[in-house]
Amino acid sequence: MTKKYAVILSGCGHFDGAEIRESVLTLLALDTQEAQYEIFAPNEDQFHTLNHLSGDELPNNRNVLEESSRIARGNIKDLNQLNSEDFSGLLIPGGFGVAKNFCTFAFKGSEAEVNSLVSKTINDFYNAKKPIGAICIAPALLALVLGKHGIEVTIGNDEGTATEVEKTGAKHINCGKDEFHLDQKHKIATTPAYMYDDNKLNLVQKGISSVVENVINWS
Repeated sequence: MTKKYAVILSGCGHFDGAEIRESVLTLLALDTQEAQYEIFAPNEDQFHTLNHLSGDELPNNRNVLEESSRIARGNIKDLNQLNSEDFSGLLIPGGFGVAKNFCTFAFKGSEAEVNSLVSKTINDFYNAKKPIGAICIAPALLALVLGKHGIEVTIGNDEGTATEVEKTGAKHINCGKDEFHLDQKHKIATTPAYMYDDNKLNLVQKGISSVVENVINWS
């Protein structure tokens, strides 16, 4: 039977939503592995909306689900419809939306709050012993939710971010631009991707493809 995976997005655009390249490469990796997937996002307002050319904040805020639908080409569901029993694993691309819309890690680090629906989703997959893949800053989100279990993740080698991750109880593992880390015990696969701002697309693809491949192999 073909395996099916849930992908959750945090908007559209790396400053205030999901990182578009990471999101597309995640979907490409799933297609390459001939795995089915469905895309979800919370039907809530973003923390803020930024002009990606100037970095300026825009006066009219946007909706996370509506913005994520740009990447999903409209084929997306409200996160409250996600039932972990219907899926073999969970994948979370990065982007600042993860640290602003899914939680407040961008502002409060290890003291951040997590969106209750996002937290429930992650816990549902973890408690069902289903694998989770997280990309870029998304491992910090996993640390906020699952750090008490002593999970292992990577966000690359940024000392400040790694310190905040470890304050949650999670263990941080340094990784290079195209590398990934596998927490075999907890079935969690992570890769830095654009946590390295100057990363090359082919190296990002390599790390994401490895994460997706291992999530599939675990399920």
